Amino acid sequence: MDYLISEGYPSAAQKFASEANLQPTSAAESIHERVKIRDAIYTGDIQTAIERINELDPSLLERDDALYFALLRLQLVEIVRKTRADSDDYVLEAIDFATNNLASRAAPNPEFLDDLEKTMALLIVKPEDRSPELSALLEPKLRKDVAQRVNEALLKEQGERTKAKLVHLVRMRAWAEKKAREAGKDLPEFIGLGLEQGKDGHGSGPMHSNGDGEAMVA
Repeated sequence: MDYLISEGYPSAAQKFASEANLQPTSAAESIHERVKIRDAIYTGDIQTAIERINELDPSLLERDDALYFALLRLQLVEIVRKTRADSDDYVLEAIDFATNNLASRAAPNPEFLDDLEKTMALLIVKPEDRSPELSALLEPKLRKDVAQRVNEALLKEQGERTKAKLVHLVRMRAWAEKKAREAGKDLPEFIGLGLEQGKDGHGSGPMHSNGDGEAMVA
């Protein structure tokens, strides 16, 4: 369930918790808010994302300068994305936003300053003349990367593991099985994890194989 919670799948996490008779953790209770933040970033509505982050954790962005800068830079990218060759409106908006929100943050930090200069270059360099590095700033991947950083930061601040416990437990279980086989223990050729679906729609039970499944080892 931790994986579903950390990656933002509320319906699946709720169904899993219900079937396994598990109590929701603090991360589960905040999952809907994190999904809203993620969706806002995915759609380019960075201001809404920032506001929701502040509602969920008012001091997070104050403590994490790099994350806040990444969000503000992405907000600048979204403004640049709206620029048109026949209008200077968004160009002026982008310059004003960069001046008021990013310049002072970037000045003392060479990495921030480099990121800001590259972003502002989008206003100067024509689309057909942009390098792959510049063009990549307008690709959806940047939104996804920032959203992932926000999600991990929120989970970390909530005291939750950013890597799902499920992955850790599966790896530990695989390690234990390997050691047992090396020690010559009499084990079945295949040992399931109890997550396989049986004919009745329920798991086949821990440590029992369904005969044709594959071990879920990360």
